[in-house]
Amino acid sequence: MQLLDGKFVSEKLKQEIAAEAAEVLSLSGRKPHLVAILVGHDGGSETYVASKMKNCEKVGFKSTLYRYEETVTEAELLNKIEEINLDPEVDGLIVQLPLPKHIDPEKVTEKIDYRKDVDGFHPVNLGRMMRNLPCFIPATPYGILMMLEEYKIETAGKHCVVVGRSNIVGSPMSILMARNTYPGNCTVTLTHSKTQNLEEIVRSADIVVAAIGRKNFITADMVKDGAVVIDVGINRETSAETKSGFKLYGDVDFENIAPKASWITPVPGGVGLMTIVGLLKNTLASAKKEIYS
Repeated sequence: MQLLDGKFVSEKLKQEIAAEAAEVLSLSGRKPHLVAILVGHDGGSETYVASKMKNCEKVGFKSTLYRYEETVTEAELLNKIEEINLDPEVDGLIVQLPLPKHIDPEKVTEKIDYRKDVDGFHPVNLGRMMRNLPCFIPATPYGILMMLEEYKIETAGKHCVVVGRSNIVGSPMSILMARNTYPGNCTVTLTHSKTQNLEEIVRSADIVVAAIGRKNFITADMVKDGAVVIDVGINRETSAETKSGFKLYGDVDFENIAPKASWITPVPGGVGLMTIVGLLKNTLASAKKEIYS
């Protein structure tokens, strides 16, 4: 077993991003600029946004955070998004999910200008991704692709089983792994909680991508020897053992699967760190007008 080390790869790529951001500043007189909107005080969301802002600073980006209480109306939020859309000094805009129940996340996603949609969730970007056209790729799948590429994981002709069908990870991951590119050219099976014979299907996989959001859902008896295992899950549980008061678990039973796997991502220290790199790469591409002029 060898680790797909998200910390190592993310630090290496962030150094490259920082060098390119310095070039942008030199040529244009301004830094790449990412804006985030955070609604409410969800602990996980607070942590994720703080990490994104910190990493922006680390690579030489400008970052701005707009905070709202859970009582903010949908109209207020949509108006703020429109204001940011029209600001030529902003390259990327993300709205941290989840949102309060009275706000429709689909309306929010579609309101973001697809040319600033560095999370890669807008229907225009998802549609262009489906057609293998230049676009902002959803940040987590993008991060996974970069990790596979860094470690030169062979993907062509392999059977990739994706567990979880969300629009954020599972569905786009299945499309990307099937494309005629590297990483890609896999035969892909997209599975979910209602899939019959799920254990048997996962056991047939050369590459497993677990993104179902359940602690240790993928067990050792579901993974064949030599499989590549990508764990997207971040499941928080309270714990007296850690300073933070909680502990993170993946969707994969790491302890028992690691001895069987050829490569595996840890949690934490794996895909989560690469997600931020995907976001930074998209923001940099936006600042350089590489995808949309």
